[in-house]
Amino acid sequence: MASRPARRGAAPLQLAPQVKPALSVEEWEAKAPLGELEIRSIAQVKSASEHIPLPSKFSLDEAVASRPSTPLALQRNKPVAGSSRPNTPLSGSASARSTVHALHPKQPIQTPQQFYDWFALIDRSVAHSQEAHFRAHVANVSEHLSACDLLVEKIDLVDQEVSGMLEGWRGVEEGGKSLKDACQKLLEERDKLIELTEEIGIRLDYFQELEHATRMLNHPGESLVLQTDFLYMVERVDICIDYLKAHRHFREVEIYLFRYQQCMTRAMTLIKMYFVGSLRALSVDVSKRLYEKDVSPTAQMHLLYTRFKTVSSQLLPLLSELERRARSHPQELSALLDECHVAYFATRKSLLVSRITEEIKGLDPSHTELVELTRAGCSYLKQLCTDEFELYRNFFTSGEEQLYSYLENLCDYLYDDLRPRILHEPRLTVLCEVCTVLQALMVLDVYVYGEDDGTEPNDGEELSIDLDAQAVHKVHGLQKLHTSHLLEMVLQDAQTRLFFKAQSVIQSDIRYYAPRPEDLAYPEILINAEKPSSGTEIQEKASVSDIFRLPSIERQNTWYPTLRKTVWVLSQLHDFVKPAIFEDIAQEAINLCRQSLVAAADMIRVKAPLDAHLFLARHLLLLKEVIQSIDVAQREAGGSGSSVKNPAGMSDTLATMLSKTTSLLPDALFASLGMPRIDESIQEAKHGIDHELRRACETIITLCTDSITQPLHDWAIAPNTQSTNKIESEPSLKQIIKPSSHDVVTAFKHACTTELRAQAARLRLYLEDSRTVTARVLLEHVRERIGDAYEAFWEAAGSEGRERDDIMTVPLARRLLIDVCT
Repeated sequence: MASRPARRGAAPLQLAPQVKPALSVEEWEAKAPLGELEIRSIAQVKSASEHIPLPSKFSLDEAVASRPSTPLALQRNKPVAGSSRPNTPLSGSASARSTVHALHPKQPIQTPQQFYDWFALIDRSVAHSQEAHFRAHVANVSEHLSACDLLVEKIDLVDQEVSGMLEGWRGVEEGGKSLKDACQKLLEERDKLIELTEEIGIRLDYFQELEHATRMLNHPGESLVLQTDFLYMVERVDICIDYLKAHRHFREVEIYLFRYQQCMTRAMTLIKMYFVGSLRALSVDVSKRLYEKDVSPTAQMHLLYTRFKTVSSQLLPLLSELERRARSHPQELSALLDECHVAYFATRKSLLVSRITEEIKGLDPSHTELVELTRAGCSYLKQLCTDEFELYRNFFTSGEEQLYSYLENLCDYLYDDLRPRILHEPRLTVLCEVCTVLQALMVLDVYVYGEDDGTEPNDGEELSIDLDAQAVHKVHGLQKLHTSHLLEMVLQDAQTRLFFKAQSVIQSDIRYYAPRPEDLAYPEILINAEKPSSGTEIQEKASVSDIFRLPSIERQNTWYPTLRKTVWVLSQLHDFVKPAIFEDIAQEAINLCRQSLVAAADMIRVKAPLDAHLFLARHLLLLKEVIQSIDVAQREAGGSGSSVKNPAGMSDTLATMLSKTTSLLPDALFASLGMPRIDESIQEAKHGIDHELRRACETIITLCTDSITQPLHDWAIAPNTQSTNKIESEPSLKQIIKPSSHDVVTAFKHACTTELRAQAARLRLYLEDSRTVTARVLLEHVRERIGDAYEAFWEAAGSEGRERDDIMTVPLARRLLIDVCT
């Protein structure tokens, strides 16, 4: 028994070389860290290894033995199931038939050494069976590693294949890109070629159109111009001409341009020939029917206008095309259009001359009153020209100058009889009525803003006649007939005759007017004017122009004849002559009228100085009203809104003038007039009137005050008397003895109540009108001058040291003057 431990201990010494070095878990973790997948694999291996099966060398019976280390040989001694002798060993034949396990000893154990050898074998077998699951796992891992190695090889092979495919794809991509670029270049070249072909085709169209136009024009006929393709061909030819003119750098462009122009000229010539032929045929037919008997006026109008309007619907598109081409190519085609105009006007004139002549003969130009002849003849011509104008518009949209020349030729048939009558008419009123009739016919065709071009007139603009216009306004073609252009020559003749006749009247009835005694009977004329006016005077007033509706015109019968004639002549001329001519003749008439008034005042001064100056002041104020009315009318006609007629009249103007200054200097006068400044063309006449008016007003004030203030002034400048002895010792001083102040005041009161009252009544008689009291202005200055003289007398009386209780004070004196002059 003692040797067994030694032998048992010797066995491990023999197996020691087979033990492999072991590693701790920490070393495994440090050297081979496990991932999540590996940890799950190990967990599965651990779970599978928790129940280790017995080794395969043990049978099921051995599994129930109490000692697993019992050798198999011991089992041979076990009885077989069902045996009657369990302890009897198996027979030789039975053991031979049983399967011998590898761990069973081949020979029976006889020695301890054999036992130790067998036991070592069993020990190794147990150890081997305990490590079986590790080896199985290692084998499994080895198989996996082999499979992984195989997969890696497969992946490497696939990677090589993919790399080859990638290289091939790159090669194909590069080749495809090159092919795409080449195709793109080919497409661009193809597009350029197509574009170039189209551009060449477009340019060739402008050259190829010549063949089509030439082919059409080489087969003309009467109905060629009426075909739809004809106007389309003309339009195409015109477009080609414009294109070739803009591209003269093309080869042979000049040749094609010349041939196109020939085609255009031929086409327009065909239009002209067709138009002239149609007019000729229509004219022959209309003339034949007009010369038939018993043709009513309605039938004549139908033949002369309706028939032509019917034909115009067919000719208008052709003529419009000719007009448009003539505007585009005036050098080549304007002559053809002029020929069409000439043919049209010649045809119309041949049909109308006989009719116009008959109408004028029916007016009896030699015996009919001039105004009635003008009204009837010009009205007929206006209607005729309107009809002709409307008919012309049905054919043409241009040729305005030729149209008005043609209409003027038609009007000359009346003007040849009317013009001599006007130039030899001696009556100014008749000439004014003629101008009125002509202007009434002209005012209806005044150009209104916005009628053609859509514009609006400015605020404040009024309808007016432009008699200076030499050309008719035209916006787009023929818009409307301007009768003023046709009547302008007759109106100018009437205005010229009116101007010279007015000059003749001014010279004969104003400048060289010889006054009669009854014309100078002032103030009797003013006294008689208080009677009611007669119907004749009312009619004469009604014939005056509106601009001379003066505040004092209601008493025109009290005016001096030259002033009445001046106002009448200017009122007649104002509406019928040009402003510049009117200003010249107004200046001449006003100057001559002022001279005639001064001459008449000189004649009246012989018997009544105060009446003479009051007469002059009255008529000069009226003449200033005339100037102001002319100035206001001119400013209103010129569009100036600053000139407004003064409703207070020239009476308030005089009041303003005399209240500003007593010296009546020219500068002070102009500063106090309070009226609009008049144009420079009549300033000279205005200055002359102002100068005469100043002198007249100053003289009137002097005549009214000298007889009253002279005693006061003489008493104030007379030497003082100191003592009676001194007076008696010097007899020469008795002649200049001063009267008492009381006597002077008494005489002053008497003069105021008698002379001043009579003079105030005379001033009111001359200078009073229906609205204002002009005399009040002069009377205020008369009172002021007399009051100043009395105040000087009062101061002189006080300087002598006398008591002034017995004489009237200055306020009482001024109050007396106010009572007397009121």
